[in-house]
Amino acid sequence: MSFQAYIDNIKTKTGKTPADFKKMAEEKDFIIDGKLNPKIKATEVTNWLKEEFGLGHGHTMAIYATFKEKTE
Repeated sequence: MSFQAYIDNIKTKTGKTPADFKKMAEEKDFIIDGKLNPKIKATEVTNWLKEEFGLGHGHTMAIYATFKEKTE
């Protein structure tokens, strides 16, 4: 599955875009000043997305990649 397919599936399932998730992550201090908080582990982010939005591991990692600005 392509990266864009993951993002499209996430939007279909949750109604949210990567920008929406980034805004919520900022509220949780996962992202500070537009950058991923170095004190936050990937597992904390993926667990949040799995628990709150019912996303699978691959989908949560795609969102995490957008937080790290690695979308290729």
